[in-house]
Amino acid sequence: MHLYQLLRLLSDGQFHSGSELGDVLGLSRTSIWKVLSNLQSMQIELETVKGKGYRITGGLDLLDLDVIRAQLSAEVARLCSVETLLSCSSTNDYIASQSKSFSADAYRVCFSELQTDGRGRRGRTWVSPFAKNISLSVGFTLNGGVEVLSGMSLIVGIAMASALSKMGVDNCYVKWPNDVLVNEKKICGILIELQGEATTGWNVVCGVGMNVAMSGLEGKAIDQEWIALQECLTVGRNDVAVSMLEELIGALEIFKCHGFSAFEKLWRQYDYLFEKDLIITPTNIKGFGAGVDSHGALQIDVLGQLQSITAGEVSVRKL
Repeated sequence: MHLYQLLRLLSDGQFHSGSELGDVLGLSRTSIWKVLSNLQSMQIELETVKGKGYRITGGLDLLDLDVIRAQLSAEVARLCSVETLLSCSSTNDYIASQSKSFSADAYRVCFSELQTDGRGRRGRTWVSPFAKNISLSVGFTLNGGVEVLSGMSLIVGIAMASALSKMGVDNCYVKWPNDVLVNEKKICGILIELQGEATTGWNVVCGVGMNVAMSGLEGKAIDQEWIALQECLTVGRNDVAVSMLEELIGALEIFKCHGFSAFEKLWRQYDYLFEKDLIITPTNIKGFGAGVDSHGALQIDVLGQLQSITAGEVSVRKL
């Protein structure tokens, strides 16, 4: 609790003396220093100047649970139990650990300022510095067999592209099966994880990571072209979090009732691969993107014949 309160005080990017911070929190200067010593492990750069005190250069745009809750629509607020964390291994792991409280008519939602072991699809590391991006996971139950899961990652991608478009971002697309692109660069990734089986239903954990204010230096470890939202517009992280959650919950509510078929027209609007020259690995299938079928499988036109792709890596070949 003291660490969060200190971060709130230091989030303005100004110098604050140890005495000042101690007076506000009722702690000694030594205690303040001990709490602040945790910042290095959280990848937060703390500047210390004798006679001035401490500051976080550039400040922090921290998530505020009260602000998020206040901005949610009444329907989404009713459906969601929302919490924010300073740090966790991954929001998907945290929400999965709460699966006993999942239900079919409500959602467990978690945002975290930092993930120490964030991951993407196929075990890739997901890079997200402290308080720079949005790391969001939603947990719920879904009744039915394997067929009820068809196209879920696509509708989550559609929801994120829709959120970006409503915020005023142009050139938003979804690259099958789980990447959201802006100006042909990745801005958002999706990781859906499941527990259960067709006979008992599913515990679903839907993780979403959105690049918001990450710098080029902070994202240097990413092995593909990416973009941060701040390159497109100026917007606070709380506003982004609200927009993402509103669109995601709205999409999931429709999906649970009607499946992927309710999103086919929207998919055509956001389909990045449509009519592009593609190669699928590791099968090395080559052809042109021809949309998706009614279950969300990628359709490839191979010499005039359609083939359905349900798994694999898709690369766009330059003509």
